[in-house]
Amino acid sequence: MFTPLGDMRTAQDGQKPLRTAEPVRRHSRAAGRCEGVFWRRTERQEVRRIVMAARRYELATRQPGARNGALGSVALELVELFANLVDFRTGRLEPSLDTLMRMLKRSRDAISRALRALRAHGFIDWLRRYVHTGNEGKGPQVQQTSNAYRLLLPARALLLLGRYGQAAPEPEDFSNARQSRATEIDVHRRSLPLSELPLFDLEDGPLARALARLGASLEKQRESGKRTESQSSSIPMRR
Repeated sequence: MFTPLGDMRTAQDGQKPLRTAEPVRRHSRAAGRCEGVFWRRTERQEVRRIVMAARRYELATRQPGARNGALGSVALELVELFANLVDFRTGRLEPSLDTLMRMLKRSRDAISRALRALRAHGFIDWLRRYVHTGNEGKGPQVQQTSNAYRLLLPARALLLLGRYGQAAPEPEDFSNARQSRATEIDVHRRSLPLSELPLFDLEDGPLARALARLGASLEKQRESGKRTESQSSSIPMRR
């Protein structure tokens, strides 16, 4: 179990905890152990929707005469960059601040402000992380490493996408084929006897088998009733 602060040495023999030489930020987590439930598989289309939503959100929140909206131009550059850096298969996204500064040619303060704006408005989230230095000494020798980032699409920005935020309509031939298949299944279902219908509608199990037995019993009763009526109708009436 790691200490969330990551900057305290474990107390020994009742002594007061001591700080290490490599303090890390509050709520930092061990890199390589925290990303499994944070990153998620994504698709290029989904990432492009986030980029488009951020652009429209910026325009929608810009006040008359103002230079920027709620996000700012650097934040839009960051979203575009993240869209190009993310691993679609795993969702992995972990550029360092130095990498972002170098690629966007922006100052550290500008990058930090843009990240905070994106997070405040729901377009990204991140995990602070630390790594072990491997140095010898008492207590955990750790140091800060790059954050793990995740792109998000906030609901209020999704509304700004209009029809671009909706799934593309199915091709007409695909819709027709699916409707035809549904009709065939319905016709087949209607043709089944009561003893087989539960096994078709439900997964094979105790309930389905019990309903099938009940259906078979009802079918026998119906057949018995039909035979009785047929025998009655065949007997000649006395005058």
